Amino acid sequence: MGIGRQIRIYLVDSTPGGLLTAEIMNWTGHVVAAPRSDLSALQKRDEAGRTGVYVLLGDAPNALGSTMAYIGEGDDVGERLAQHAKPGEQGGKDFWDRAIVLTSKDANLTKAHARYLECRFIDIAKSAGRSELQNLTFPQPPPLPEADVSDMEYFIAQAQIILPVLGVNIFRVAARTGRTVAPDAVGSAPTHSPVFILQLAREGITARAIEVDGEFTVLKDSQARPKWTGGEHSYKGLHAWLVDEGVLAPALPGRWLRFTRDFVFSSPSAAGAAVTGRQTNGRTDWKMEKTGLSFGEWQARGSS
Repeated sequence: MGIGRQIRIYLVDSTPGGLLTAEIMNWTGHVVAAPRSDLSALQKRDEAGRTGVYVLLGDAPNALGSTMAYIGEGDDVGERLAQHAKPGEQGGKDFWDRAIVLTSKDANLTKAHARYLECRFIDIAKSAGRSELQNLTFPQPPPLPEADVSDMEYFIAQAQIILPVLGVNIFRVAARTGRTVAPDAVGSAPTHSPVFILQLAREGITARAIEVDGEFTVLKDSQARPKWTGGEHSYKGLHAWLVDEGVLAPALPGRWLRFTRDFVFSSPSAAGAAVTGRQTNGRTDWKMEKTGLSFGEWQARGSS
């Protein structure tokens, strides 16, 4: 069993969808999240006047469940957010409906630190592939002293723990292993998952997937049906989006598509639809590679 974390979340106006703050015990970082409608309240907080990084989030219009994001930094984060809230003006952005601000409780983040964090968060979001980044440039991190780099990487590691608790998953990088996820630097336990397979024998298609931290990930080089055959369904748009984004790409001999990277789905059924090109019950159709036990049966055994 891994080492636990205590995350403190405070609902400023007592509503779960409103402005909130979050922090991890013994971490100097501090997070403020707010819907766009509460931007004025966020700007009045002390954190908004500090040096830090921010993330703007909104729904992508062309893909079910996909997220658009913009990552930035500033000496006065609140001022930068005000610029982004004015569409049509320089710096204005229309897509976002939620803002996440990351600063330091001890106010020790410098401009160079913030630029480093911005660059690293952009790089991590690109690697994770969970969002459509609206950043037009992808700068390299500025040089920092070795000790500062270590501090900033620790800041990032803690942010990657706290942000998913707030429903922000764009920095969660899919596991690159089929069986065990290595423990992180601060002592969490490995997560074990069997490999699940989904096959279309007639088409010669085989896909492999694992579950890590409650998320269902189809592994790179898995195969998928080249066209959607299931009629009108919400997953039809997902299949098309995966092709448009290059997650699914043609593979020789041309009878199927191939996953170009590990990809996290919202459910095993969504993953199954992407593979089969039709609606599917992922809990029954994904089978353990060695035993043939279904994903649903495997989960039930783990909870009994």
